[in-house]
Amino acid sequence: MINNRAVYIVLGCAVALLIRCNPADKIPSDEPVQRHEADWSDGLATYEATWPEKFGIGRPADKSFIAKWDIDVRPDGKGLPKGEGNVKDGAVVYQNKCASCHGVNGYEGPEDKLVTDSTGRNTIGNYWPYATTIFDYVRRAMPFNAPGSLTDQEVYDITAYLLYLNGIIQEEYIITEKTLPAVEMPAKKRYILDDRRGGPEIR
Repeated sequence: MINNRAVYIVLGCAVALLIRCNPADKIPSDEPVQRHEADWSDGLATYEATWPEKFGIGRPADKSFIAKWDIDVRPDGKGLPKGEGNVKDGAVVYQNKCASCHGVNGYEGPEDKLVTDSTGRNTIGNYWPYATTIFDYVRRAMPFNAPGSLTDQEVYDITAYLLYLNGIIQEEYIITEKTLPAVEMPAKKRYILDDRRGGPEIR
């Protein structure tokens, strides 16, 4: 049978030995950290010196590539392409390319709800401040499985349909690059411009 007292003695000696071998007793506590940081910086500089001028990854962005991505639309409508959309055609496009994620009526899911219902969740109808945001986001990011695949015509039609489903425009209203910025969103009054001064400003 193992003697418990002997076990305690052995463990005590082991702990004492580890304490005596601890280099922290011989070197100030902050010195190892400073030395480590210096070594790391020197090593990084040496490593960066080995980098080639170019890594051979990707390709230069030509004008056509940039034009494909430079499609942002501002709240005042700047950036909208010429075109028009209507609710009737938008309903067809929506059912074919949007309903599987957002529901037949825009609020069943399984993904984000687009149309205001009794749950009070944030949707286009009660949260978005600018109608132009609908066009910009749909054209840039939808449908989820093929973003950027919709034509401008389809995006205009979907935008009209979503505004109609949220009770913001009438069924006969035609969405164009001129009429879309004029649509007053119900939530716009909830937002204010950041006109603070005295700190970093982004304009």
